[in-house]
Amino acid sequence: MAVPTVFLDGEEFASGRQTIEQLLEKAAGPTSKDDFAEKELFDVLVVGGGPAGGSAAIYAARKGINTGMVVETMGGQVMETLGIENMIGTPYTEGPKLMRQVEEHINEYKVDVMKGQRAKDIRRNDVIEVELENGAVLKTKTAILATGARWRNINVPGEKEFKNKGVAYCPHCDGPLFAGKEVAVIGGGNSGIEAAIDLAGMAKHVYVLEFLPELKADLVLQNRLNTLENVTVITNAATKEIAGSDHVEQLTYVDRETNGEFTLAVEGVFILIGLMPNTEWLKDRIVLNERNEIVVDKHGATNIEGVFAAGDCTDSVYKQIITSMGSGATAALGAFDHLIRS
Repeated sequence: MAVPTVFLDGEEFASGRQTIEQLLEKAAGPTSKDDFAEKELFDVLVVGGGPAGGSAAIYAARKGINTGMVVETMGGQVMETLGIENMIGTPYTEGPKLMRQVEEHINEYKVDVMKGQRAKDIRRNDVIEVELENGAVLKTKTAILATGARWRNINVPGEKEFKNKGVAYCPHCDGPLFAGKEVAVIGGGNSGIEAAIDLAGMAKHVYVLEFLPELKADLVLQNRLNTLENVTVITNAATKEIAGSDHVEQLTYVDRETNGEFTLAVEGVFILIGLMPNTEWLKDRIVLNERNEIVVDKHGATNIEGVFAAGDCTDSVYKQIITSMGSGATAALGAFDHLIRS
């Protein structure tokens, strides 16, 4: 129950959204580290391919310096965003379209884009070294970490077991699978309420479960939600368990005020309770805050000389596409300033 499902020789090969590069790697095996042996010393190496990474690469490349990008998935979280109505100067666009334009913009410049690659370590010796999971080591004078974030799990029984079997994190990707069915959305922030509004146009009924006493979404979204007759909002709800047989059949939650336990008969559960920064691999290298976000200064600089960071993986107060792009530009300009002063 995920879109798309890929078959190889009649057998299920992959499930859920994946890039061509990821499918090729799964079929043919990972790229050998020998393929990176002849890479020259970069002036700027960007790690990440979302809005912050794309912006950083463009700003760096426009300075005429040797720029590289290590990209696991081009586009990042924005690929799972459908309607974007707050991109200044663009009244409406969609996530995949926007990031396709960003990639096309990157390709206008001489940027060495290494797709399907994940960094696993960064260290500073004579220069900065970024080690990839395949064992290759890329050398650069400066680095910009723009690894973004991922959806946060609720960590209750059934979440992992029913992933892609009714448990989903992207309503725009998987929502049509639940047309005419009853579903639950966990999370009352902007992402959760946007998902509920989207799903209400397809599902028979949508239950919104919010842990706190009131929704956290912007008022304009709440007002739109309140016009929908097939949506029920449940606050003070702590999800206890997701259950079923071969797919999701029900969700159990506890009312935090009364301690009463209730069960909803749903076939889909969409989890949208915020983001977790993709920084686990940096814990022993880069200073992180209590939320595991990279601590940066006003130039985008980290605690390691020559290493900068941008976007949702940092301690920026607001996690927005436009602020990520701005921080990517700041980090690139900070890296360039560091280069000309070193």
